Amino acid sequence: MGEGHPECPERLDAIADHLLATGLLDVLEQPEVPLASSADLELAHSRMHVAAVQGLRDRIEAEEMAGGPSHFYIDPDTAMNAHSWDAALRAAGAAVAATDAVIDKRLDNAFCSIRPPGHHAMHSKAMGFCLFNNIAIAAKHALERHGLKRVAVVDFDVHHGNGTEDILSSDPRCLMVGIFQHPFYPYSGEQSKASNMLNLPVPAYTRGMAVRELFEQYLLPKLEEFRPEMIFISAGFDAHRDDDLGQMGLVEADYEWMTERIVAVAKRHAKGRIVSCLEGGYNLNALARSVHTHVKVLAGL
Repeated sequence: MGEGHPECPERLDAIADHLLATGLLDVLEQPEVPLASSADLELAHSRMHVAAVQGLRDRIEAEEMAGGPSHFYIDPDTAMNAHSWDAALRAAGAAVAATDAVIDKRLDNAFCSIRPPGHHAMHSKAMGFCLFNNIAIAAKHALERHGLKRVAVVDFDVHHGNGTEDILSSDPRCLMVGIFQHPFYPYSGEQSKASNMLNLPVPAYTRGMAVRELFEQYLLPKLEEFRPEMIFISAGFDAHRDDDLGQMGLVEADYEWMTERIVAVAKRHAKGRIVSCLEGGYNLNALARSVHTHVKVLAGL
């Protein structure tokens, strides 16, 4: 997204390097994943939105060939270059392929180390570093193409997943539960938009014990009541105390605890089926450590 932007390629490098250094990468399957199709994207987005993002890619390529700028800013935070289209298709394609592999029992569960993130991308709008909503596409894929009747999305990114809420709030087959800093970007989520949305906004500087209490008191009972057939996680790690893009106080032990509770619900109601997709997390060291903790729990190690 440009020089100095926090949503940078080094994020995935930091994750891969840490998993390799700790030996965890050696015990994980790492399948190749396809690009998402337009039909995949249109599970969660309008045809006009998909065409608009592709059109921006074409415009950037043409302007770059003519000596023009190599980036186009969709909003002050969100930029595209000539390669962003393929990156976004690969990210969404990973979420779809992971869903297929878990439902088909080729994988127990999956973590998608992908960028750009997705949970701010709305049905007809890109924003907040996000072009397409990877987790919403995957959830809709499970419902529409695999015939699942109930899926849940758990979002613990420091920012409210307004895009996922926009896409899923009208679908009673979906439950979305999220905990996030408020007031904070995107300045939404103070109230739950629909009966299938449970928003748990917390003030800046909230630490792990308070988050765990909210999980126990509200989020986990809502999941248990819904009895999802599959769980999708918008796994943002920018609520970590070392991450400057948020002002919350979580640490690796908190991500471990949350993941363990989500896994337990999945085992009770969803045959253990979980697909987790990377959202935020911009302090590279904290991100790498937190993902390692999250993936280790998912792998049962």
